[in-house]
Amino acid sequence: MKQHRYRITVEHLALPDGSLPAPDRALSFETGNHDDILAIVARMGQRGDLPQADATALAVGLKLFSEVMLQHRAHPLFADFGPHFKAFMQQLKQGPSAREQT
Repeated sequence: MKQHRYRITVEHLALPDGSLPAPDRALSFETGNHDDILAIVARMGQRGDLPQADATALAVGLKLFSEVMLQHRAHPLFADFGPHFKAFMQQLKQGPSAREQT
């Protein structure tokens, strides 16, 4: 299956008390996704119902998670969660409701 390829990097910038973490605390890995994650991040940011940083984190997290779930859909780990995730994604794709925008 052809996929978009990504390098994901997470850097630990500060501890809860504001102090610096140990040096070289970072995680980097490559992964694929059937969707253009950057385009999805842009669309999530345009919704306006979450702060930009939160919308970005949600979009990236969901796309990474959903791709693993899609690739391993028969795995028992996802059996009970699959229908709930599908319902959540349908609601998310509908956009913010009128109630959320007021």
